Amino acid sequence: MPAFHRIEELPPLAGQTVITRGWVMTTRSSGKIGFVMLRDGTGYLQVVLSKKDVPEVAWDAFGRLTQETSVEVTGTVRADARAPGGVELTAADLRVLGPSHDFPITPTEHGTAFARVRHEVVQAIRDFFYERHFVLVDTPILTGAIGEAAGHLFATEYFDLGTAYLAQTGQLYVEAAAAALGKVYCFGPTFRAEKSKTRRHLTEFWMVEPEVAWNDSEANMTLQEEFVSYIVTRALERRKGELAELERDVKPLEAVRPPFPRISYTDAVAKLKTLGGEIEWGQDLGGEAETLLAKQYDRPVMVFNYPRAVKAFYMKENPADPRTVLNNDMLAPEGYGEIIGGSQREDDYDKLLARIRAEQLPEDAYSWYLDLRKYGTFVHAGFGLGVERTVAWICGIPHIREAIAFPRTLYKLWP
Repeated sequence: MPAFHRIEELPPLAGQTVITRGWVMTTRSSGKIGFVMLRDGTGYLQVVLSKKDVPEVAWDAFGRLTQETSVEVTGTVRADARAPGGVELTAADLRVLGPSHDFPITPTEHGTAFARVRHEVVQAIRDFFYERHFVLVDTPILTGAIGEAAGHLFATEYFDLGTAYLAQTGQLYVEAAAAALGKVYCFGPTFRAEKSKTRRHLTEFWMVEPEVAWNDSEANMTLQEEFVSYIVTRALERRKGELAELERDVKPLEAVRPPFPRISYTDAVAKLKTLGGEIEWGQDLGGEAETLLAKQYDRPVMVFNYPRAVKAFYMKENPADPRTVLNNDMLAPEGYGEIIGGSQREDDYDKLLARIRAEQLPEDAYSWYLDLRKYGTFVHAGFGLGVERTVAWICGIPHIREAIAFPRTLYKLWP
């Protein structure tokens, strides 16, 4: 096939004749002038055809164009400040590469904007940790050691070794890696078998989990503030067009900068009661409570030191109040709920073993994890950020399923 230019490459080529390819979004005609809106994944382009200036076969092809038909267009790039990308194409020829009959999906204005914001968020995540000399560690998806309750896991038989689980976290493994490399993170898909139907839940989602040797809970929260602020700033700087296409009000995002407000769980419960919330000390914060609390702030709020009974076994006991642990959740504003959960990890061998036994977890499966506390134990902390919830918040998407191309929910396994 002949060389061609992608749409994103056209703005500097005003006045030149080029070939470009893409998929038809919409068409319209005013008699002898036709208009085609194309997309190619790098941008949008309006193509203008004049019946008298294109071959008859090209004009006939234009009349048969339907949504998602793939086409090749030859034409002259013309600067137009009103056009997407600042240019449009005056066609000299058009040919169909792949017809599209009875396409079953109605075209939307949003198009691929969600995907491009997600791409930017993912790249920002990688750049943030690369710039700060973290080491990426790839952790297993099939695992015999779990981070939370087994009832929320997908299980499968693993040859002759018993039950394996699809990982709900890579945290336990990056704790081990932090003992060798100091500052590490893992980034990949995680799985939760909760039968949840809310707009905040998926059964398969992507999570990034840093772990840092010598970070305590305070340093852990500071890192979270810097991290989330970096991601939001990148999206604002580099995806203005997509956010505008999504009609996202960016003013709330522009307020996202450190320091974030912090409130203890105990104070949060008291505050929620004054706001009319029905919660007692010792209960975990549900979605409604999180939303109500987060509405009181103009940026993410960090709730710290939850009751030990409602949190995972690996969280460090709070020396100042053993009923609680040294952890925090970060709640996004505008009703998007928890986007980060983090904690200082329990580095005391005996206390960690006691928690494992209290949770009735198999000690053999965690022997390697306990060993980290036997050989040079150290203070360390980390957190997990859910990519889809973060993208949904940045984009202003009403449902988390729109933040990933092929969502997996309680009722969706195909395509």
